Amino acid sequence: MNTLEIKDLLPFLIPLIIAQFLLLFVTLRHILTHNSYKRGNRLLWVVVVILGMQFIGPVLYYLLGKEDA
Repeated sequence: MNTLEIKDLLPFLIPLIIAQFLLLFVTLRHILTHNSYKRGNRLLWVVVVILGMQFIGPVLYYLLGKEDA
């Protein structure tokens, strides 16, 4: 049987982890530097982004919360 070990998955996991934290950082920076949102307020979006850190929270913010420029 061929079993996958963590070292075999690292080339795929490392870029995903970096992208996840980069997206989280950019989203939090945007939330904290802007005052208006389509829906909700700053506290709501910070909680959604942090709790939904696995790409879902930041994507929800950009789809539903970010004010159109």
